[in-house]
Amino acid sequence: MTKEGIWDTGALFAAVPKVFPAADFVSPHKNVKAIFYEGLPFKGKQTRVFAWYGIPEAEKGEKVPAIVLVHGGGGTAFDAWVDLWVSRGYATIAMDLCGCVPSGTYGNWTRHENAGPAGWDASFAQINWKTEDQWVFHAIAGIVLADSLLRSFPGVDAERVGITGISWGGYLTCIAAGVDSRFKFAVPVYGCGFLHEDSVWTGAFKNMGKKNAGKWVKMWDPSNYLGNAAMPMLWVAGTNDLAYPLSSLQKSYRLPKSRRTLCIRVRMPHGHGGAGENPEEIRAFADSILKEGEPLAGITEQGMDKDKAWVKFSAEVPVEKAEFNYTKDKGAWMQRAWEIIPAELDESKNMVSALLPEGVTAWYFNIIDRSGLIVSSEYEEIH
Repeated sequence: MTKEGIWDTGALFAAVPKVFPAADFVSPHKNVKAIFYEGLPFKGKQTRVFAWYGIPEAEKGEKVPAIVLVHGGGGTAFDAWVDLWVSRGYATIAMDLCGCVPSGTYGNWTRHENAGPAGWDASFAQINWKTEDQWVFHAIAGIVLADSLLRSFPGVDAERVGITGISWGGYLTCIAAGVDSRFKFAVPVYGCGFLHEDSVWTGAFKNMGKKNAGKWVKMWDPSNYLGNAAMPMLWVAGTNDLAYPLSSLQKSYRLPKSRRTLCIRVRMPHGHGGAGENPEEIRAFADSILKEGEPLAGITEQGMDKDKAWVKFSAEVPVEKAEFNYTKDKGAWMQRAWEIIPAELDESKNMVSALLPEGVTAWYFNIIDRSGLIVSSEYEEIH
């Protein structure tokens, strides 16, 4: 189910977009190739989307799982990111969603002649354009078409496809999870909804004026789409993220009715490369759903008893330790100082606990299995 009147998902699901050569772009990674594929019209002109894709080697007759990669603000399609997932055994596609090709410098990529609208913050100024000419419309359509294209490749299992995105790409992943019901999992990294309530863009909404801000939120904030997401979701973020604070993240991950898993690191850096692309929890989560891999632990219950906080968990991979993360600060989440102390692990009860330090204003646990993979409880505030 989609937000009525925005995307024609029936047509987007059925479409296998036309592919065009991109001979000027050659990746040093042998299994990664460049293409353009046909996007939706922009101001009456047909568009093309640049993408890197890769298909891992497989046994004859074997079909491989697949993943769609969505880059963040200032980024583009990254061939090294595709190569990472191909090395993990996934057919992979990563597309540029702002009408650019990977030529130039970070944040200043070259726009091509068949580009759609400019993206990211530019979308705020586009709010009174025709819906089908606005960036978010094109970006989500580009993701859904990439999903359709990837499923059409020989050797790809069309029933085993997931999605992950970083920062603004995480924001788009949240919307795509509610629009493209074919995805078997979704992993937003940093990105979430409720941008108008608490994010780095609250000033932009004030500058837009109440009417335009309300229109943008109604059309393009992920909070309007996450309730339709039916696939398991892993939310990867940090306590002090520079763009998407914990408050908006929590409101967002509570919207889907599907299973959710959290991986919240204290002071996790924000960015592409190792920070946003490489957390092993993303690989393990994907493998558990698409390759029958061992699942991440699950938080089953949490609470407080007077001066003690606790969580209960389920785990197929043994949990070896746990950490209690807390802050004594109030105010902006991005500026709060967090402390990490060991938590008490009771393996017989599948439970971890910690005494609440004096002055705590918010807390959560990270439980860590023998592979070093982290699963977080929800944060709780103490007023």
